[in-house]
Amino acid sequence: MVRIEYKTLLNFIVKVFLGLGLNPDDAQIAAEVLTDADVRGIPSHGVGRILRYVNGVKSGMMLPKQKPTTVRETSGSILIDGNGGMGQPVSFRTMKKVIEKAEANGSAFAAVRNSNHYGIAGYYAMMALEHDMIGISLTNTPALSVPTFGRDVMFGTNPIAFAAPADREKAFVLDMATTVTPRGKIEVHDRKKQPIPLGWAVDKTGRSTTDAHTLLDDMFHRRGGGILPLGGAGEEFGGHKGYGLAVMVDVLCAVLGGGFFGPELSDTNTTRRVSHFFGAIKISGFRDPKEFRADMDRMLANLRNCPLAESESRVYFAGLKEFEKTEEAMKTGVTISDETLQMLGKVGKEMGVTAPF
Repeated sequence: MVRIEYKTLLNFIVKVFLGLGLNPDDAQIAAEVLTDADVRGIPSHGVGRILRYVNGVKSGMMLPKQKPTTVRETSGSILIDGNGGMGQPVSFRTMKKVIEKAEANGSAFAAVRNSNHYGIAGYYAMMALEHDMIGISLTNTPALSVPTFGRDVMFGTNPIAFAAPADREKAFVLDMATTVTPRGKIEVHDRKKQPIPLGWAVDKTGRSTTDAHTLLDDMFHRRGGGILPLGGAGEEFGGHKGYGLAVMVDVLCAVLGGGFFGPELSDTNTTRRVSHFFGAIKISGFRDPKEFRADMDRMLANLRNCPLAESESRVYFAGLKEFEKTEEAMKTGVTISDETLQMLGKVGKEMGVTAPF
């Protein structure tokens, strides 16, 4: 592992996106979302995925010059068609619009259809924090997961992010896939030529597998097999609940907004793209934000101070590890694996962008 100064890494990714045809504002947004994933200690969605965008533009899946259009709008809602453009810029601007509407109306929601991969869901949910609001961000993805008792992919990893502000404590930021693991973590294991843990996924026969490379290849070509829903196989540990949450995300992102969902979505189809859902809830519509933050402090401190299980050193709440990783990264540099570093150098060479690290 190596550490790279944040702005150095960010500026390199901006230049790569500019080389892909994004305008300067869009390139900055896309690069910030991608780099911030590594800053927060989420390399599965960080700069290591830049190849996804390079290949997405080359294949015609991602159309960097396309502009989104508004399909329908009310005082508290908006539906956007991304028109096949990049996922980060349309998501950033849609969440800003949702926050503006929530400021005026107490809450607001948006759906974006015909979009592309938008990075970490938590980035957009956290945009609401500085406005004394609760933020929500969901997205569906190409089908990668098998339903309980099934063996063919029928829905995506379909992340959910929820952010609520506190005062002295760090904000509560839940950012999770509705599957046992996101595909990005399997890709990390594949890049490192490491087996995935037993229980993450099943092969094309429906049996547990540890072979990351074969799994990814089978999922890409729809031969069978896929990632398990949150909770794992069967119902004993709640796999059916993760399955239900994933379908819920499809409903809010795609069915509500008229987008594609489930097995209709794949990485090889350039006309059927993913959808997102965003929400913001103004805390003052319910109570004094200062009182809300004080109660959040009490709740989160109680969680941190929970008596420890034997041999454990700390209890965390959602988002705390990521805030601590961010503080560390800004002081000492963003942690990047050797494999990712080599890949970035190769991408930079192909794009005519000199890697400054």
